[in-house]
Amino acid sequence: MARIDLDDFGEKELSRIYLAGRLAEAKRVEKILSTHGVDYAVEVEPYVTSFAIFSSGEYKGASFYVLSGQAEFSRRVLSEAGLTSGVLNDSEK
Repeated sequence: MARIDLDDFGEKELSRIYLAGRLAEAKRVEKILSTHGVDYAVEVEPYVTSFAIFSSGEYKGASFYVLSGQAEFSRRVLSEAGLTSGVLNDSEK
C-alpha cells in the first residue's frame, strides 16, 4: 500500500488522521503508514500555531488522509512510533 491521490479514493469516507508541520515528520509518517500497508493521501493545508501569548503564525503542513475504516489503526501505529503531537482525532477534521 502507498500514497495515492486524494481523488483516487472516490466517494469513500475519509478521515484526516495527522498534520505534519515539518518535511522530516511527514516523511516519517509516510514510511510508517506504508510499512503497515495503509493507503493514504497527503494534502498541503494551512494551520495556525501560537508560540506565546502575543506570538502566532500561519504555516503550511501536510495533512494525511486514510479510509475511515483504517483511521483508528493508523492513529495507533503513528502514536506507537512516537508521533503523537500531530495525531488528529475525528473531532479535529
